This record gives sequence, structure tokens and C-alpha cells, in this order.
Amino acid sequence: MTSTALAPRTEAAIKPDGDRYSWLEILRDVSNGQREAMMHAGVAPAFEDLAGWEFAGGNTLTVVRLFGIRKFAKGFYEGPARDAGPEPFIQGYNIPVKNDADDAPHQLQPSPEKPKRFGFYRVHTPVEGARDARYPNALLLDYSLGGNGLFGPPLRDYVVQVYPDDPDLLLGKAYLALAGLRIPLSFFVLKRLRSHDFAG
Repeated sequence: MTSTALAPRTEAAIKPDGDRYSWLEILRDVSNGQREAMMHAGVAPAFEDLAGWEFAGGNTLTVVRLFGIRKFAKGFYEGPARDAGPEPFIQGYNIPVKNDADDAPHQLQPSPEKPKRFGFYRVHTPVEGARDARYPNALLLDYSLGGNGLFGPPLRDYVVQVYPDDPDLLLGKAYLALAGLRIPLSFFVLKRLRSHDFAG
């Protein structure tokens, strides 16, 4: 696929031998310091490279992985707004997957044909000066604008494209939103999995 995101390559995302990092290497082999540098050096994915696609994901934090969310999937779509919020925007959701080995294929639950879509969020550019604008070069995934109800996930995710010419590999960072606090939880890594026709 062709992305409209443009930015120079940075050393943070290049291995010592000059090669690029794979999804699995970013998930398991690099330090949080390197991931943080990649977040700052990355570029915001283009909406057209996200909408209509589902991505296989993995969390990097050991504690999060021990709670049974080692692996997951995220989808993105265009459809009726689930809540009011910044524009332009697209929306997204999460899908549970079988939590087996990192390098095993993602198996959507309860089935690939009828996956459970939950934990919806609004996807938009961070608003300058707002509380949730830690990475202005990223896209913000705001669960408070996903129409999830009072007990929806108190999360804010930021997502960047690691390489400006590769829209298939994304790096994210999740924050827990508690009142006015934003508590960093874990980095996560996404790779393009499959297309879909879900529209809300």
C-alpha cells in the first residue's frame, strides 16, 4: 500500500547493521528507550491506510501480558460517529485473540468470521494544547469518545508509523486516564492483518 505520510528515516528505527526492525523484534527485542525514540521519530498514519483494515497486535509490558492480553487485534473504519469529538476522524475497535506464542498467527475470537468487536475509540490528530497531546506526530485513539458507556476502557492510545514508507507496521503507547492523570501502561506493536467491511 502507498502512504501519504512523509518523514526522514531516523536512527532509532534502524538496526546497527542497517536493516529495519520487524514487528516481532520491536515487540520483544528492543528497549523501552528505543521504543520511546521510535514514537517521537514516527509519523502519523494516514486515515486511508487504516480504515477498512484490521491489525494484529502485541503488548510489550510483561505485567499486561500476564493478564491475558499478550496479543490482540485492532480495527479501523469509517462510519457514523459514536460520540462527538475532534474532526476529521475515523473510528476503531479491539478484537480478542488467542493468547499463544508471539510469533503464532493471530486467531480472532470467537471466530475470524464473527469476531467480537469491543472497546471502541475515535481516531484523530491530537489537539494542540490539550491534555492528550503527548505525541503531536501521532494519531490519538480516544476511548472516551468511542460510545462505550460509563464503564468503557479509561484509555488513550497514541499510534505512529515506524517507517514513513511502510504503513503496515505501527507502534503505539497506551495510557490509563484517571481523572486528570495520564499513566503510561505499555507500548504495543501492530502489523496489518486483513481487510474488513465493518462500518459500525
